[in-house]
Amino acid sequence: MIDIESQLAVIKRGAEELLVEAELIGKLQSGKPLRIKAGFDPTAPDLHLGHTVLINKLRHFQELGHHVMFLIGDFTGLIGDPTGKNATRPPLSREQILQNAQTYRDQVFKILDPDKTEVCFNSTWFDALGAAGMIRLAAQHTVARMLERDDFSRRYDGNQPIAIHEFLYPLCQGYDSVAMKADVELGGTDQKFNLLVGRELQKHYGQAPQCILTMPLLEGLDGASKMSKSLGNYVGIAEVPKEVFGKLMSISDELMWRYYDLLSFRSIDEIRALRDGVTAGRNPRDVKVMLAQEIVARFHSVDAACRALADFEARFQRGVMPDDMPEVQASAGGIASVMKAVGLTASTSEALRLIDGGGVRLNGEKVSDKGLVLTAGEIFVLQAGKRKFARVTLT
Repeated sequence: MIDIESQLAVIKRGAEELLVEAELIGKLQSGKPLRIKAGFDPTAPDLHLGHTVLINKLRHFQELGHHVMFLIGDFTGLIGDPTGKNATRPPLSREQILQNAQTYRDQVFKILDPDKTEVCFNSTWFDALGAAGMIRLAAQHTVARMLERDDFSRRYDGNQPIAIHEFLYPLCQGYDSVAMKADVELGGTDQKFNLLVGRELQKHYGQAPQCILTMPLLEGLDGASKMSKSLGNYVGIAEVPKEVFGKLMSISDELMWRYYDLLSFRSIDEIRALRDGVTAGRNPRDVKVMLAQEIVARFHSVDAACRALADFEARFQRGVMPDDMPEVQASAGGIASVMKAVGLTASTSEALRLIDGGGVRLNGEKVSDKGLVLTAGEIFVLQAGKRKFARVTLT
């Protein structure tokens, strides 16, 4: 068994908060493999890199010898997690839930060891709990306590409707911990209220309360908002290799280190050495290539990662892109107006002439459509001629 200090270093890597560290040390001192839980409601068919932050942490626990439980919320997905929502979410059908759940299983085993992962479905215990059991569960919490949640209180203060079933969600997530006898539960920082409910319910049912490890919400390609499909700033793990590679190469040098901390499986010492190398003058683009190749290889293959690099270098001749490429925001619109807005051309007519002459590239691909419309939420590298570049975020 790895010593406790070393385990804590791995467990806390990239984490936002650990509650309660002294309790976790006590659990680790028992020498028994801990039961580590993370739950995912299959409300969409595909995962993006933001989702994998928690799955990566599960892998860390797995490598430390602990028992990892990947919970698919096929029951709670029917309710819909209200966290961060300003309106009641439409429930999904059980058929949609089960289709998405299979996709999740296929994708998470690109990170987790399937032979060392227990996959759980919370319908297993909720179907058995029944209506009477659900009423007894609901008696464990008050409306006043529920309204302490930021999203509920904002909606209540703003006279926005809150459906009764939404109050059940934190209780159901907490009861999952009871049913699974979790020692540790992982969640995003926005899940803290729900995770604490799990601790309280475990105490009520005579169990030792779980420790809580919250992970930060990964920023999307724009480096500002959290990664989200609706915002268009995401990297889907099922996307084709060259898209994944190109998107990761478009992130800023500063954001690259955040991605290394939360997404890379390189050791803390390796990442520190890479940082030191960049500080000493190494081109950060080379380090970004290493990250992009690691991620593509994880979800596709090493060969795919090599081909993605070759494709990228064919589109952006190595050494041409400046290290200090400006990062700018612009309003969505036609490509010519965007080029003018970000300072790549003096006028839209100049931009149109460049397009006619084959001198404009979007993420390395030559642009031939002068009527191309770029939409809000897109993030890309725009090139005018041989030497003018900009990393553009559209609002």
